[in-house]
Amino acid sequence: MPRGRAKVLHSEVLFKGKAFGVRRDRIAEPGGIVTTREIVTHRGSVVVLPVFPDRSVLLIRQYRHAAGGYLWEAVAGHLETGEKPAAAAHRELLEETGYRAKRAKKLVEFFPSPGFLSERMWAFAATGLTPGPAQQEEDEQITSHRFSLAAAERMIRDGTIHDAKTIVTLLFVSRFVK
Repeated sequence: MPRGRAKVLHSEVLFKGKAFGVRRDRIAEPGGIVTTREIVTHRGSVVVLPVFPDRSVLLIRQYRHAAGGYLWEAVAGHLETGEKPAAAAHRELLEETGYRAKRAKKLVEFFPSPGFLSERMWAFAATGLTPGPAQQEEDEQITSHRFSLAAAERMIRDGTIHDAKTIVTLLFVSRFVK
């Protein structure tokens, strides 16, 4: 199997927005295939799962226009320019839930859709939680609810949770964090 990176022969920015961009690249892949790829560019995001001493977790619910409805999710948000993932995890947790965490432990990093999206996600478990007022952005209407880990797993199985980043993070905590 060929190794290495693609050689970019030509690159064109098609769109540049606040949250993401779109780029078209003409590339020579490591195996020699020359092709064109459209890429959604994104600086990256964090996923934060607040975990309490009894192993219950806090999920948020908000309307997601692209999904056409309300979703149960882990706390998440994009990295600001130059921001480190751990700092973003603490910031997003405070903004969306009001909780402050003594510790945000990195669990796993992953690409949610590497076929066309450059976004990398860093998932964290937040512990040592202290409640406070949420600092939601103007366009956010978020509610939160605490669930046992077993209840959250049932929500995955029964299709109540549809969000991939939340599923990945919940299952990682359930399987690997004791």
